[in-house]
Amino acid sequence: MKLSLQATVIMSAVFAVLCLGVAITGFTSLGNITDAEQLADAKGFAWFWTFLASVAIGFGLLALWLTRRQKGDEDA
Repeated sequence: MKLSLQATVIMSAVFAVLCLGVAITGFTSLGNITDAEQLADAKGFAWFWTFLASVAIGFGLLALWLTRRQKGDEDA
């Protein structure tokens, strides 16, 4: 399966938004947890989704940079 760079940017943005949504939901629900072990697990879960979002943002920015670089090479 071959994706264009524009499709990669869009898909990574959608994935990053979904991951951030899950992470924000996880962070906002921490106040309701009283058990220390469950609280630590929930924090780890939320931080994991935050990490996934940051990876998606990084790949999206890389694809965006490559797209702009490719357009610049075509103009020259």
